[in-house]
Amino acid sequence: MPVTIKSAREIELMRAAGKILGKAHQDLGKELKPGMTTLEIDRLGEEMIRSYGCIPSFKNYQGFPASVCVSVNDEVVHGIPDKKRVIQEGDIVSLDMGVIYKGYHSDAARTHGIGEISKAAANLIRRTRESFFEGIRYACAGCHLHQISAAVNAHADRCGYGVVRDLVGHGIGSHLHEEPEVPNFYKRTRGIRLRPGMTLAVEPMINEGTGDVKWLENNWTVVTADHKLSAHYENTILITKGKPEILSITEDEIAEGIWNVGGMA
Repeated sequence: MPVTIKSAREIELMRAAGKILGKAHQDLGKELKPGMTTLEIDRLGEEMIRSYGCIPSFKNYQGFPASVCVSVNDEVVHGIPDKKRVIQEGDIVSLDMGVIYKGYHSDAARTHGIGEISKAAANLIRRTRESFFEGIRYACAGCHLHQISAAVNAHADRCGYGVVRDLVGHGIGSHLHEEPEVPNFYKRTRGIRLRPGMTLAVEPMINEGTGDVKWLENNWTVVTADHKLSAHYENTILITKGKPEILSITEDEIAEGIWNVGGMA
């Protein structure tokens, strides 16, 4: 599938999908507390998505059994919700979910601390989010795709973290996964030149230790090879003639001045 340039109508539909997804992330994040099961989190997330007239992007996608990927501590992505998996005080929990609105997708992820978390865990979450904003400084028409990748990688390196290389971001639109792939790590090539109307899911996955990962026996859940913590921050973005538009940003993030992170103001 070639890289698609979205029409004005498609962009409006993706804006709507992103706004709904941002709201769902904001509301679901506020519901997290010690003692919840990851299956409860998934059910809440699905209810929220459907309450807005959307379909969960992930439900049954390539066989994935849930609407929300709920990944805890050393789980990088694709944690499968389970009625026996209980989140605890001090855990960090990554929620990755998507919505389909009138045939168009939005995809986003956030990592949350449960109750009081360690300083190291809080730093990892913050730095992972920062790496996203460092990357999208280059998500502008005329820049090249792998400038985003290099900037994400550089920020993680400065912080002493490992960047996951086995998983990447992606284009998005009428399909959940479209061209191009969006790596979070240095590439020798420059990648495609970015053009207004491209829509991308940029999603740094940053590990406290090594960037190496392994897959669990369920063939979905990815964990850090050294079992140290991992954090995930993702948004669906639109390339414009100026700075990128973050379609899935939450109202709380806007209120806290998140645009100042990574020099985007």
